[in-house]
Amino acid sequence: MNNNAGSANQKISQSSYSNDGQHGSGSSSSLSSAKSQASDDNGLVDGSSYKKPSWILKITMGLISMFAFLQVYSIQAVLPVLVADFSASEVQAGMVVGATVMAIAIMSPFLGMLSDAVGRKSFIVGALFFLAIPTAFIAHSPNIGWMWVWRFMQGLSVPGITVVTIAYIGEEFDGRAVTELMSFYVSGSVFGGFMGRFLLGHLHELIGWRAGYYVMAAMTLIGALWVAKMLPSSRQFVANPKFRSAIQTLGEHLTNRYVVTACLLGACVLFSLVGCFTFINLHLAETPYELSTGALANIFTVYLIGVVITPLSTKLLRRFGSARTVRVAVIVSILGMLLTLVTPLWVVIIGLALMSSGVFVTQSATISYIAVNVKKGRSLASGLYYMGYYAGGTLGAWICGMAYARGQWSLTVWLLLFVQVLALLVAGFGMVKTKSRIS
Repeated sequence: MNNNAGSANQKISQSSYSNDGQHGSGSSSSLSSAKSQASDDNGLVDGSSYKKPSWILKITMGLISMFAFLQVYSIQAVLPVLVADFSASEVQAGMVVGATVMAIAIMSPFLGMLSDAVGRKSFIVGALFFLAIPTAFIAHSPNIGWMWVWRFMQGLSVPGITVVTIAYIGEEFDGRAVTELMSFYVSGSVFGGFMGRFLLGHLHELIGWRAGYYVMAAMTLIGALWVAKMLPSSRQFVANPKFRSAIQTLGEHLTNRYVVTACLLGACVLFSLVGCFTFINLHLAETPYELSTGALANIFTVYLIGVVITPLSTKLLRRFGSARTVRVAVIVSILGMLLTLVTPLWVVIIGLALMSSGVFVTQSATISYIAVNVKKGRSLASGLYYMGYYAGGTLGAWICGMAYARGQWSLTVWLLLFVQVLALLVAGFGMVKTKSRIS
């Protein structure tokens, strides 16, 4: 239903406006009025050199990713409790975190292909509604195995939010507007990652983690209603329902330097983030720290630094380009990881802040790198990126679990440093060193 409207508005846009946003020589006042209305409906505000996204649209983009990531890592805050409640090993605990990440990795390219055929907004809203269901069922988990199942079910819906939203932004906006919306999207994911851990950690102390998951499910439903109301329908989307065409596009992406480099970099990024923030909880719950679930939840306030830093990173991207920005961000992450080896808690917190901030800037730069450089099959390209990204997170939860079981936190840190050096090599030699077209 929205596709016809999108085609009509696209034709109006082409006939009424030239590339710099001024009236074309043959445009009529009625067509100009229609274009203006289309811009307003799409959350755009006229600027001197580009169409500036409205604050409502920016907030909505942030909320979409916030509610997607609210559930993905929330369980990390109560991991020591689950180990005790279910008599689970470190590897089992890590795999419960990795279950959601694994499902996201598996489903990302397929939901991207399906969205390319069906549409954008309906996918995003439907995925948010579906996410609330397994979130509520986690509260009924009788053992670690069933918790893994419901966590995996959560992950099945997340790509319908994340992958499709990135494709939506890339289709509906250009240049600087893409970077602005991407920064709000990543900031929302950072804030959601923090809020999930922070809320569940404190909810456990108030009402227990099982009742806490009911609260999280209710919040997700509220988020779905907001997005259904506030997110503008696609106007530039062109359906591609042919499976053969999608397979052809997949083959092109698998040999596309932009896509392959982004996937490798994303895998290293989430390997580091999941490995660090999963097992730092077990480390800080032990001697000499012995932090409670509430105190562990408070540790995740370092994520809030990323909410501030990520939008500021757009200035770095515009000035230095993606490749240089990523290299600097990875070096900052490496320095942060080294600081977590020091005993004083305040130094560990500073290290976590540096590590996570570097990761968030790297993620923002990598996502913008895809949005700017990949023009065909954007949703599939985003899906492949997220498949690599979350495959790295799955491996991080599993391999870091084995490292922690064998050598505690110190061995885990050295493993994470090795992966971050790989990320530095990918950024240094794999990324095409062209400045982002976002001026």
